Amino acid sequence: MSAGSTAPKPGDPGVRTGRAAGPGRAGSSGLGRLLQDGTPGGRVFRLLVRWVRRPLLPAVRLWRRNLQVRVVAGTLLMSLGVVLLLGLVVIGQVRNGLLDAKEQAAQSQAAGGFSAAQDRAATTPPAPGGQDGGRTGVSVNWRSTLVEQLASGGQSAFNVVALSLETGDIASRGARASGEVDPTRSIPAGLRHSVAQGTSTFQTYARIHYTSGKASEPGLVVGKRLNDADGIPYELYYLFPLTQEEDSLALVKGTLATAGLFVVVLLGAIAWLVVRQVVTPVRMAAGIAERLSAGRLQERMKVTGEDDIARLGEAFNKMAQNLQSKIQQLEDLSRMQRRFVSDVSHELRTPLTTVRMAADVIHDARADFDPVTARSAELLGDQLDRFESLLSDLLEISRFDAGAAALEAAPIDLREVVRRVIGGAEPLAERKGCRIVVTGDEQPVVAEADARRVERVLRNLVVNAVEHGEGRDVIVRLAAAGGAVAIAVRDYGVGLKPGEATRVFNRFWRADPARARTTGGTGLGLSIAVEDARLHGGWLQAWGEPGGGSQFRLTLPRTADEPLRGSPIPLEPEDSRRNRAQAAAGAADGADGPGTAGRLTAVPAQPGGDRATLPGPTRTPQVPRAAVDPTALPGSGARVVARPADGRAGADGDGGEAMAATHAEREDGTRGR
Repeated sequence: MSAGSTAPKPGDPGVRTGRAAGPGRAGSSGLGRLLQDGTPGGRVFRLLVRWVRRPLLPAVRLWRRNLQVRVVAGTLLMSLGVVLLLGLVVIGQVRNGLLDAKEQAAQSQAAGGFSAAQDRAATTPPAPGGQDGGRTGVSVNWRSTLVEQLASGGQSAFNVVALSLETGDIASRGARASGEVDPTRSIPAGLRHSVAQGTSTFQTYARIHYTSGKASEPGLVVGKRLNDADGIPYELYYLFPLTQEEDSLALVKGTLATAGLFVVVLLGAIAWLVVRQVVTPVRMAAGIAERLSAGRLQERMKVTGEDDIARLGEAFNKMAQNLQSKIQQLEDLSRMQRRFVSDVSHELRTPLTTVRMAADVIHDARADFDPVTARSAELLGDQLDRFESLLSDLLEISRFDAGAAALEAAPIDLREVVRRVIGGAEPLAERKGCRIVVTGDEQPVVAEADARRVERVLRNLVVNAVEHGEGRDVIVRLAAAGGAVAIAVRDYGVGLKPGEATRVFNRFWRADPARARTTGGTGLGLSIAVEDARLHGGWLQAWGEPGGGSQFRLTLPRTADEPLRGSPIPLEPEDSRRNRAQAAAGAADGADGPGTAGRLTAVPAQPGGDRATLPGPTRTPQVPRAAVDPTALPGSGARVVARPADGRAGADGDGGEAMAATHAEREDGTRGR
């Protein structure tokens, strides 16, 4: 190390000993293996991690939901980073300034000492001739005197050490040091090597140790090789303690830390107050918006001032006022429409009764009329029947719209309701050439429900299935599981196109406008049915695929006012194209094992019973399910399978047909849930 070079300084990051990266990586790999390990140790570690994370969940939730906390925390972190950066820069500058001043003073003092030692050696006469031992003693005494004289001017500002230079034929002479300095431990070996090899002045930072038990302290060591009065080379070192500089640097660090902490806390408080001025109106707006959505349309924000927040409050209040006015207008219009429908329906009953009496008289006397007049009398009677049904449905819809529909719930066995419905639909089924098959009625299916409304829903579903089944069997399935009961009506007719399952419960909607209503339907049956289901707290949902039929599922709670969590019957039947294709693929791969094919087709007719069954295609029995199927959970409201691109819509089980799913669990009156 030459005098012109910059020596390493205490605390300099460049001279610190870095830790090996190997153990850290090994530890990380071991942690990864422990996390991935399935041994009991790994499970215990995961449980420990979960236990540690549990108290942190409230803090995480607060962080995610509180904008003010996030802004203040971000401000504190950024302020802390800025303060730390500035502190490091200031401390570095102060340290460099103190050490540079100390180096200049030390080099000046050491240069004067080295010059004085060299001058003293030049003016001291050489020792008289004699043995080597005599010369050595004189040299040692001369160095001791030199060390004492040079150190006397330091006044504890520095210490002086004289060491003999080890050469090939001269033994080491005793070291001389002032101030009880331990020369062996205080002088670094690297510095001694540099001094022994060169003639310049060398310096370095090191710890100064003492033989008296005094604590070591940092210091600056400056050394040079000189010759004594006998011409023998030796090493002379000046040791300058850095205690004062270290105390000054500690004082600066403490001052900066205190000031930095105060600044960070002050910035956090300022950020809290500033953000509070912005977040508080936003929170008020959010609370008022929630109350507005709950129906409290008279809520308004408190506006003060003329700033941007005040303008936002005024705009929000104006929006709420307009919204309240529009909603009030719509409510008034809806109320007028409901009253109009109800009044018209009631008023039509009197003329309809008169027309019905006249039509009955004409119908009874049709045998005396000519064929054309007799046929007209029959058509008049049929259309009057349909008009009466439409009038009754309109009255029922008006009750639902007005919220006047009441539920008369009582424990009933749904099997009896199904039998009555099927008994009334059998004449239509015979005319259509199909049969109605019931399954799942081996055990009682009891629920608290309004028998009249449930029967009306099932009658509508069964009649629609027979009418649109194109002469194929209609399957009625009953099931109960947990706190729910379900009735599904399955037909194998034209089915539903993609998107139609979401519109099937609309009022006066037809899947095919060109098809005639052979049973005299009014177009309000499914709309009333979904309202009846909702009145029970249940669901009425639809599924269908083009050419593969459709299935309507009514799910009711066992107990009134009990929330539904699922349905014991899946909405999509097990014999749909997609399920059959998946089952066939599983059977081909051998993944599902034996017994898979038993789930592919529809259930057969129920054995026994007082109803005559017609011959039909043979189907493999279904396996009844006792547990809630995952596909029947809420959210799978209506699903429709798309028609293949080539137009083939048969029940061939082709697995390449596109599937389209649409949720139909909204609370409006046009979709079934």
